[in-house]
Amino acid sequence: MIEITRQEEFSAAHRLFRPDWSDERNEALYGKCANPNYHGHNYVFEVTLRSPVNPETGMAYNLADLKRLMRREVVEALDHKNLNEDAAQFMKNRIPTAENIAISIWECLVEHIDTEILFRVRLYENARNFVDYYGENPDGVR
Repeated sequence: MIEITRQEEFSAAHRLFRPDWSDERNEALYGKCANPNYHGHNYVFEVTLRSPVNPETGMAYNLADLKRLMRREVVEALDHKNLNEDAAQFMKNRIPTAENIAISIWECLVEHIDTEILFRVRLYENARNFVDYYGENPDGVR
């Protein structure tokens, strides 16, 4: 078993808030991220696949295929978009926290990559803050 990881990036704006809450309650929880004028990040995301090496090809997965998939399905959907407005369908109308963005990326990719090999989506909001999502299996063990 081997793990391979591909990294891509996108820039996007968002606002963390719940429309059913008051501005004060949103600000108390989300702080400056609840700014009604939005704010942006240069996100980096990684997709890790876990699979045995195919003895015929010498690869666990073709990284060129993974690159094309990540760019077509995720980067094109999110890059230079407002996650609350322009990408609401991709986000399934979730609050665009780092956690929910990672879940949405997973749900997009799982339509194209077998769940037996899709292992982890890691999303960096900045150099110090990142989240890992392992699908429905929270410990990442398959």
